[in-house]
Amino acid sequence: MKEIVIDPITRLEGHGKITIFLNDEGNVENAYLQVPELRGFERFCEGRRAEDLPIITTRICGVCPVAHHMAGVKACDAAFNVEPTETAKKLRELEYCGYFIYDHILHFYFLGGPDFVVGPEAPPAKRNVLGVIEKAGVEIGKEVIKHRAYGQRITAIIGGRATHPVSALPGGIAKALSEEDRQEIEKMVRSCVEFAKFSLKLFDDIVLKNIDYVNLIKSEPYTLKTHYMGTVDKNNRVNFYDGDVRVVDTQGNESVKFAPSEYLDVIEEHVEPWTYVKLPYLRKVGWRGLVDGPESGIYRVGPLGRLNAAEGMATPIAQEEYERMYKTLGGKPVHATLAFHWARLIELMYAAERALELVTDPTITRKDVRNKPGKPGEGVGIVEAARGTLIHHYVLDEKALAKKVNLIVATTHNAPGICMSIRNAAKGLIRNGNVNDGLLNKVEMAFRAYDPCFACATHFAVGDMPLEVEIYDHKKQLFKKLRR
Repeated sequence: MKEIVIDPITRLEGHGKITIFLNDEGNVENAYLQVPELRGFERFCEGRRAEDLPIITTRICGVCPVAHHMAGVKACDAAFNVEPTETAKKLRELEYCGYFIYDHILHFYFLGGPDFVVGPEAPPAKRNVLGVIEKAGVEIGKEVIKHRAYGQRITAIIGGRATHPVSALPGGIAKALSEEDRQEIEKMVRSCVEFAKFSLKLFDDIVLKNIDYVNLIKSEPYTLKTHYMGTVDKNNRVNFYDGDVRVVDTQGNESVKFAPSEYLDVIEEHVEPWTYVKLPYLRKVGWRGLVDGPESGIYRVGPLGRLNAAEGMATPIAQEEYERMYKTLGGKPVHATLAFHWARLIELMYAAERALELVTDPTITRKDVRNKPGKPGEGVGIVEAARGTLIHHYVLDEKALAKKVNLIVATTHNAPGICMSIRNAAKGLIRNGNVNDGLLNKVEMAFRAYDPCFACATHFAVGDMPLEVEIYDHKKQLFKKLRR
């Protein structure tokens, strides 16, 4: 049996590798995603002061620290039995919209988008943000960089830092928003609304008007029929910051809706010996292995998961795009993994629209930004990270020190789906042992759609990393080596 190893996989946050096994006919027998690093944040958070946890956990990742900050502080709110003021909630959500703006721009233009804008089989040196700029134009490149910076600037104004924010505290937030800062944010947000419209049009022009791309999105190798999970408001519309978590089945019917404190009644975690990432599943449906379908408890989160789990978007332009996506792709739910990219741009639109609603709210500059925390106990905080549902669970002792910490990050939820997506793409694309760089990139596209974050972000100036693929024969002797 021959073995193909893609190590490291590219254009993601963190480190991982793909191992593909070929049978004697050169077809794919199986494929695995492996995360070969172990990080122990849950353990070394134990014994720390509760109010430090929303700051410590931001160091898990340099790309989604705002998500950990907010999930952490919401867990502290619950553990101290304190409800933040309405002004504090609005400021937290406004900061969170800034995070979604810069994060979704990052993935579409820098990580996932090059596969469509430049082409999945374009030369590797072109499949990066520089290739996108070369094809789309320098002026568009400037707009991409500017609006990603706007999202980080919003985070910096409210959160205290553009990365690793520090402002959210149990019961509220550290400072009120000045009118001068509010005006600066409003100006940036109005520009982000227009940029989100432009990004959706770019996707329409480059992807949706290309029949080959549409067929690729709908193709069997990139289709996976799973359950879906996402946070919704009281009207079952997508909400990034607050609400209950809704799960729908493979037909789009609601199977359960739960409050953050109830997550252990819904989610169980499976362990495999070949990866350090746990594999979650729906407890009541059960673990059936890495298989999809209604009898499998595997579910997916993230942009497509949220849209499938919800009944719509809470802002007008995003809602129009939401309806158009489902009409174009055949109705709800959409099981096409590559549709994560379209869903991500719809969420970019929502984040910009929602930020505009918040920053123009006349109460956003009020000074009542914190309520006094109560006695320490146990609390769960859930937010929607850019990559999907993020859970922080803290158990505190009488001195408000952490006795136990449990974190389930978005990519952990998606790990079973990512594994199956990689396997299905490899089986559908690799035939008779014929392997080239373009085919391997299409296998990587199966995981890249999820925007996975395996650990701390790893970035290279040209969005590329060294790649070495080793192919072994049935005697485990090196048969061929490909180098990039």
